[in-house]
Amino acid sequence: MSTTSARKRDHTHWLYIAVIIAVLAGILVGRLAPEFGQSLAPLGTLFVNLIKMMIAPVIFCTIVLGIGSVRAAATVGKVGGLAIVYFLAMSTAALGIGLVVGNLIEPGSGLGEAKPGAGAKYAEQAHGAGGTWDFIQNIVPTTLVSSLTAGSVLQALFVALLVGFAVQAMGAAGEPILRAVSLGQQLVFRILSMILWLAPIGAFGAIANVVGRTGWSAVVELATLMIAFYLTCLVFVFGVLGAVLRIVSGVSILKLCRYLAREYLLIVATSSSESALPRLIAKMEHAGVEKTTVGVVVPTGYSFNLDGTAIYLTMASIFIADALGQPLSLGEQIGLLLFMIIASKGAAGVTGAGLATLAGGLQSHRPELLDGVGLIVGIDRFMSEARALTNFSGNAVATLLIGTWTKTVDADRTRRVLDRELPFDEETMVDDDHGAPEPKLETEPKPVTEPATIAVQ
Repeated sequence: MSTTSARKRDHTHWLYIAVIIAVLAGILVGRLAPEFGQSLAPLGTLFVNLIKMMIAPVIFCTIVLGIGSVRAAATVGKVGGLAIVYFLAMSTAALGIGLVVGNLIEPGSGLGEAKPGAGAKYAEQAHGAGGTWDFIQNIVPTTLVSSLTAGSVLQALFVALLVGFAVQAMGAAGEPILRAVSLGQQLVFRILSMILWLAPIGAFGAIANVVGRTGWSAVVELATLMIAFYLTCLVFVFGVLGAVLRIVSGVSILKLCRYLAREYLLIVATSSSESALPRLIAKMEHAGVEKTTVGVVVPTGYSFNLDGTAIYLTMASIFIADALGQPLSLGEQIGLLLFMIIASKGAAGVTGAGLATLAGGLQSHRPELLDGVGLIVGIDRFMSEARALTNFSGNAVATLLIGTWTKTVDADRTRRVLDRELPFDEETMVDDDHGAPEPKLETEPKPVTEPATIAVQ
């Protein structure tokens, strides 16, 4: 098991290095041979087309399974319902913060000369569309299957919602369908991960093209976006989440981050918060949160509480629009924000899913900006760690908050654990999803009654 993990880390590491080299090479080529750099634009366009190919399947699978997980969460009553409401509220707040910061710093505004290239054909299609009624009418596909092949993101989203709620209404009979969709999602994400190995080529072409057109200002604008994104994530975690955690649970965000230090290192190494999921479950139980609450909040949060991804999506969208000299109006930004709230659910665990969601949002609202995704590819890997760390922090905080609201957390034990009086047993943990046995928490559900069985499940 550990050998497999190491192999995956090595592969991710090599891709990371390849993207860095490609970005640097693209900057050099674009600077030293501007005309040749501009001629490499099709490389970026081809990569964007590959990502675009995966948009509808990614959105369909994640939405259907997301609604399925809501159904599962709702069966445990108060905890599940409270968790969903909190996740939606916090994701919306994160999107809003990303929107405010993006409008303040206007990333990409120095690249107004960059041209959308092949994206012009999407602009013509957008302008050729009719009014509001035509827009609404086009949301409904001619067939269920055509929604996945027509290239319309809103059609895929519409059908995914219908299928998700239909499966939900089927109850236990719908479980085989969810399992089938889950297998389909694994296939889709496997294809997506294969496509991401071409990211260095796409990044090289896109960066060489934009630097060839605009010079060093491209590098400056990309660096500005990265720094602004990292700072925004820090403000969100230590400012917003930290304040809410202190007010509601009386817990210090700094102590919580210290407690989860090893998990942060694991996330940085793998560039995915999914790798630390089992350890987060174990550590939250060790910190005094009941198994039932942890078992509902953490897995559901990994699909619905995507604070880092939310900030990334809004800031990246504003950057692309500014870079192509076609800034988004406030109405378009709000519409895009609403779309991202729905479409981003389930995009946390897999590298590249956030990129596909970004492309889907742009395609549904401003198709002519789709080619600008190529500009983001070069720095997407640099920002994925911050996304994953923010998502992970948001889920750890959510577990304590919901535990406090539902009175399913031992506050005294939480304080002692975070003060290092009760250290976490790393030896006992070893890939055990439920961590070391907790006498206090085990004694309460001990009676073998019907409710206790449901709670553990």
